[in-house]
Amino acid sequence: MRDPLEGVDGDGCIRTGADRSRVPAVYEPVLEALLAAFAPSAPSSLLLYGSVATGQARPPTSDVDVVVLGVPPAATEPVAQELSTRFADLCREVAVGAAQVEDHDGDDDEAHGNRVFLRHYCVLLAGEDVAADWRPFPADARAARGFNGDVALHLDRWRDAVRTRAGWDTPSSLLGRRLARKTLLAAAGLVSVHDSTWTTDRATGARRWGEVDTVVADDLRLLLAWADGDATASTTDILRVLAPGRPVQRVAEAFQAEIGLWSVS
Repeated sequence: MRDPLEGVDGDGCIRTGADRSRVPAVYEPVLEALLAAFAPSAPSSLLLYGSVATGQARPPTSDVDVVVLGVPPAATEPVAQELSTRFADLCREVAVGAAQVEDHDGDDDEAHGNRVFLRHYCVLLAGEDVAADWRPFPADARAARGFNGDVALHLDRWRDAVRTRAGWDTPSSLLGRRLARKTLLAAAGLVSVHDSTWTTDRATGARRWGEVDTVVADDLRLLLAWADGDATASTTDILRVLAPGRPVQRVAEAFQAEIGLWSVS
């Protein structure tokens, strides 16, 4: 769901609506269950993001998205599965990601993007507030690159999966949704830089970048339908959008030309 408060403030910095006071009360039982699962593992930080954090979520179709700092991915998977089942009447999924504090250290693009994400998109639920002393980040190409400068890497991985058939035990509908969400986030980054604004909204990315690059306008609308669950991607559909000259490659190439990609050693 689009965050109506997301944009650029008077100082040219990123502004969002992520705030603990905006979390809808209906999701409090989910948050309490997450706290019970992870708070005892302090000094980990438990952080809420996404539409629940901005107050735009609507049950039962929105996800509850959290990230836990300081725990391995294996520690989050059983919790995510159990809570997704327990709270299926409130949300589509309880998505629990794992990260490490050192992921936000350093001068590279990925670390910068992680800091921007923590500072502007996350609401602290428990543990240390690692972003407490960070100043707001500029809404600029570096922030856009930090968020989505890996889009070409994802394109290569998706194509490798198609070529080797690896990962095709994953339903095509789920793979299509993941592909669509990442591509449209990159399109939103392109819109941010092209229009001197700031957005991570997939619908805005699809609409506005389709106006800039009319060749992909129809395909971006299709990707948006996959991302939102309004249409289902088949294997044939995925092969088509990953083909040379099709939307994923065109977005990745535009991103590289206008914003730049992550440096890979």
